[in-house]
Amino acid sequence: MLFVLVAVLIGLGGGYSAVGFRLFIQLMNRAAWHRGPYTLDYIAGLPIWWKILAPAAGGLVVGLIIHYFSREAKGPGVPGVMEAVALRAGRIRPRVVAAKLLASGISIGSGGSVGREGPMVQIGAALGSTLGQWLKIDQRRMRTLVGCGAAAGIAATFNTPIGGLLFAIEIILPEISARTVIPVALSAGASTIVGRAFFGDYPAFNIPALTLPESYHLSPGPIAAYVVLGALFGVMSFVYI
Repeated sequence: MLFVLVAVLIGLGGGYSAVGFRLFIQLMNRAAWHRGPYTLDYIAGLPIWWKILAPAAGGLVVGLIIHYFSREAKGPGVPGVMEAVALRAGRIRPRVVAAKLLASGISIGSGGSVGREGPMVQIGAALGSTLGQWLKIDQRRMRTLVGCGAAAGIAATFNTPIGGLLFAIEIILPEISARTVIPVALSAGASTIVGRAFFGDYPAFNIPALTLPESYHLSPGPIAAYVVLGALFGVMSFVYI
């Protein structure tokens, strides 16, 4: 029962972290570009020196944060979480939460070509690991808590509770069983509730409906091409790995 409660707390913490992360990005947007979410047309109308200086200044600040405060916060985030689970029994330093939030928020807000998925995975995972270390959780369940945090970060950021659960199962968790999946599902659900309370129950991305020409007819030829293409990609994936 205590472990279930911890999983829910991690979900709530991941949800509020996602809310704070998005608000911090908006703050950095206004600081760097004098407005909130910006458009390409707006950026195109700015002086060239502004478009060069803002991302460069953001990158400089991010580099200082990573170098002097937390080296683990560098990079996209997900590989660092996988490394912590595989090599350090899920132990992540608490300072990674603050370092990743600040560094990624400044980078995204100032125009860096990065997204919110990787940072929120690492922030949520660090929250789960920190709470587990405070409670002196054993190594096996510590990894589960890291998965709880990662799922919570994805779920709240993109309003995708199932997506957060599947991400943690496929990428983070070392085993798939009821004792690992159930806590992760609870964390993803709790974080989604927080995210929807602040941002509403809307898709993270508006994808237009797929329309086909009236003259299009699905014949055996295209179907066979799709089958061959799928098999080809399967072979290429095997060779690549």
